[in-house]
Amino acid sequence: MVVLADRLSEIKDSTVKKLFFGHEPTPELIAILMVYMVQGILGLARLAVSFFLKDELGLSPAQVSALMGIAALPWVIKPVFGFISDGLPVFGYRRRPYLILSGLLGVLSWAALATIVDTAWAATGAIALSSLSVAVSDVIVDSLVVERARAESHSVAGSLQSLCWGASAVGGLLTAYSSGLLLQHFSTRTVFGVTACFPLIVSGVAWFIAEERINKRPDVSTVWQQVGQLKKAVSQKSILLPMAFIFLWQATPSADSAFFYFTTNELGFQPEFLGRVRFVTSLAALVGVWAFQRFLKTIPFRTIFAWTTILSASLGMTTLLLVTHANRSLGIDDHWFSLGDSVILTVMGQITFMPVLVLAARLCPPGVEATLFALLMSVNNLAGLLSHEFGALITYWMGVTETNFERLWLLVVVTNLSTLLPLPFVGWLPESDPQAAVAAEQTAQSLPPASVIEHHATGSQTSDQPFLPDFLPEFIRFRSSVKESEE
Repeated sequence: MVVLADRLSEIKDSTVKKLFFGHEPTPELIAILMVYMVQGILGLARLAVSFFLKDELGLSPAQVSALMGIAALPWVIKPVFGFISDGLPVFGYRRRPYLILSGLLGVLSWAALATIVDTAWAATGAIALSSLSVAVSDVIVDSLVVERARAESHSVAGSLQSLCWGASAVGGLLTAYSSGLLLQHFSTRTVFGVTACFPLIVSGVAWFIAEERINKRPDVSTVWQQVGQLKKAVSQKSILLPMAFIFLWQATPSADSAFFYFTTNELGFQPEFLGRVRFVTSLAALVGVWAFQRFLKTIPFRTIFAWTTILSASLGMTTLLLVTHANRSLGIDDHWFSLGDSVILTVMGQITFMPVLVLAARLCPPGVEATLFALLMSVNNLAGLLSHEFGALITYWMGVTETNFERLWLLVVVTNLSTLLPLPFVGWLPESDPQAAVAAEQTAQSLPPASVIEHHATGSQTSDQPFLPDFLPEFIRFRSSVKESEE
């Protein structure tokens, strides 16, 4: 009996170590992971959104790219949601009600797309509302868990990021192939209706979030005190310069929308095949998470950003073979080439983006972790919005439309080369552990720690909650040019 108990204990420890990267799978952690898994599952409607905008609303590549940028606005103002959650409790709770509300907003947005949306402006509003629902849920779980990132040593930093990003990738994997298969046999509005069911999961798991009721009245001065502490933190060069680099790195123009039109209108890719590509690239995203976790998480930020940027730009040029149909002269079918190219670029994109999450988490000084992390990721999201808007302008200037792809090759070259522009500023990134640089600058400036936010675990005020990364919506997740050929 003792031997059996020991064996079961070993199996449990091994499962926790391998599946949860050593983090105890508490009900709250499972609930948080479910929130991000749902975000991946929402990719079920990703292809439907693209075809809805292209075929049913008749929008051009430039218009779709501009619309995606507008729909990303909720991710730019994420700190505002954090201030509202901290300063305005609902029925005495700061987290659960907002998480429930975010799920209901998601249901409303997808239901609207499934029923009443029939104009470009209405589609923009509905998609933005869906984006808002996910952004709000992100803020809430960030406020619960981001402090745990500080408890990780530099050698293991990124394990929780990898775990949570992996949960989102698993969610995407569960619906990747079916996203195209459903679209092959049903209308886009039917797919939107099915998607509307999943945000209810977010509202349901909110009850597993451990939170103590606040009996005192809301104090608006808390928010202003928090803003002041946030301003002091951002004024530090050790935080400001990495933030500026991430902005420049993420803001380079994208050709994603134009490339989607090329693969569907020029190459004739069907929804079922695009769903198959999404399935394979979801697996590739998991490979990217594993590769970062296994081999790259201890590499200095400057080194990994420089090399992954160069490799991504170089590999992105392989898309020229597909755009110019040179792959056919090599005897490679369009479908097989697109599939292989997407897998390689997705793995590289995932490896490239993981350090952003790790860096953002470890830049946060004590006292303002949740809000500063939300601000850092909002800067990243603002850059992503500008990436789509710049891409829309360049696409329009080059005359690339839903039927004219003569200069798409030049658009691919420009967007890929533009990703190299931030490299001269790679010195703005910390040379070693960013927490050490932040702490040193705080000591020099005698910056007092903020005490206005206390995110409570069950019956405690410790900072051992699991860290959860912040994501862009499914349709704007990666900025790197044309690497989302599955769209």
